[in-house]
Amino acid sequence: MFQQWLNWRSLLAIIAVIIVIGTIFYSRILAGKIALEERHKVEAWAEAQQFIAKATPEQDILFATIIMAGQTEIPVIETNEKDSITNYHNLDSLKVVRNPEYLQKSLREFKKSNQPIITYLNNEASTYNRYYYGDSLLLKQVKYYPLVQLFIVTLFILVTLLALASRHRSAQNQLWAGMAKETAHQLGTPLSALEGWLEMMKENPADQNMLKEMEKDLGRLKLVSDRFSKIGSKPHLEEHDLIQTIHQVVDYVKKRAPSKVQFIIDDGGQKNINVLISPPLFEWVVENILKNALDAMEGKGNINIQLRATLSNAIIDITDTGKGISAANMGKVFNAGFTTKKRGWGLGLTLSRRIIEQYHKGELFVRQSEQGKGTTFRIILKNKDS
Repeated sequence: MFQQWLNWRSLLAIIAVIIVIGTIFYSRILAGKIALEERHKVEAWAEAQQFIAKATPEQDILFATIIMAGQTEIPVIETNEKDSITNYHNLDSLKVVRNPEYLQKSLREFKKSNQPIITYLNNEASTYNRYYYGDSLLLKQVKYYPLVQLFIVTLFILVTLLALASRHRSAQNQLWAGMAKETAHQLGTPLSALEGWLEMMKENPADQNMLKEMEKDLGRLKLVSDRFSKIGSKPHLEEHDLIQTIHQVVDYVKKRAPSKVQFIIDDGGQKNINVLISPPLFEWVVENILKNALDAMEGKGNINIQLRATLSNAIIDITDTGKGISAANMGKVFNAGFTTKKRGWGLGLTLSRRIIEQYHKGELFVRQSEQGKGTTFRIILKNKDS
């Protein structure tokens, strides 16, 4: 889950960078096009103004008037050859009246923004007007759009990361609570048995069979404790015969299974299959799968365990004749907290996959499942010499 959270965070960061870079690149191109178009508009407006100023009564000034009337977006300040302000256009008249410095301040900003447009009067090079202009509202919006986009993307990422972090904490809390429940469940059976043996010993203290059974349950308690102590630490792998190990686990589960459930072990006639395992943890995996199979069969049916060895791997297929797994749940069976049972916390298969994949460098997956017919879980381990 934590690794998945890290992957999500990295993916979001990459997406954000791509969006921002793409937005900035496109906005710069668009702003450049708009700026060039606005300069052409100001040039046409300045020429139209000069044309009207020089026009004789016989000349038609309608077209120039239309050009001037159409320029309503770009702010312009006109100065003479001494750079003294003589006129302005598309600026806030109220600000001009109320603040004498407004025009000078705007002129300084326009000088920084764009090169002025110069028109000469009466064909004399010594007499001319300069037209300084600023950015229209549209151009300002395009220029500042990447910053707005960056803010929105950053806000989106922060909200998403907070949601993922909250989900991660919730999953962690659920996992810890589930681990506690699973521990209690694992310890509950031998503890209940010990309580029963103690009560029977009070009535018949000389019964040696009870002592033997008590020793078995005490051994079970030690095994459960050993299993949980190995979760989170690197276990020591030892060479063991897989066939013998499977028989031991099946014998244990078989004694506690309904009488109408039949266990079949098919070893293919092989005498032994040597693999490197942590016996307490590997036996726990097989127990979990067998217990799930028993729950799925509801008291009757067959459980077939098939063992095969290839040149590099040992393969264990555990098949039950239970109710199967629906297509909707197929991808969820190994998720922490997922269970279709009324009791339990759905950690058995989650821990089983972790034990096989992280501790034994193997594989655990659902090979096949059909509703109403059963399910096959497959475990793949590396051979000792591979």
